[in-house]
Amino acid sequence: MSILGWIVLGLIAGFIASKIVNKTGQGVVLDIVLGIVGAVVGGWLFNAFGGAGVTGFNIYSMIVAVVGAVVVLLIYHAVTGRRAV
Repeated sequence: MSILGWIVLGLIAGFIASKIVNKTGQGVVLDIVLGIVGAVVGGWLFNAFGGAGVTGFNIYSMIVAVVGAVVVLLIYHAVTGRRAV
């Protein structure tokens, strides 16, 4: 996947994860970073449990990225002390 593909996937996954966890977005830049890191974390988690990681720009990869972004966002809130509303 190209850099632009990762950015778009990260933006969408980060936005969805932010809405799932705390009902408000974290901001465009943090949503992109969160989504890209979430895609990497989600790919690692899915590989650790026997599934496939991010395979391209498709629905399965979006689900993997959103799951990873939710995990990263929960850790982010736990470290920074912000509470999910």
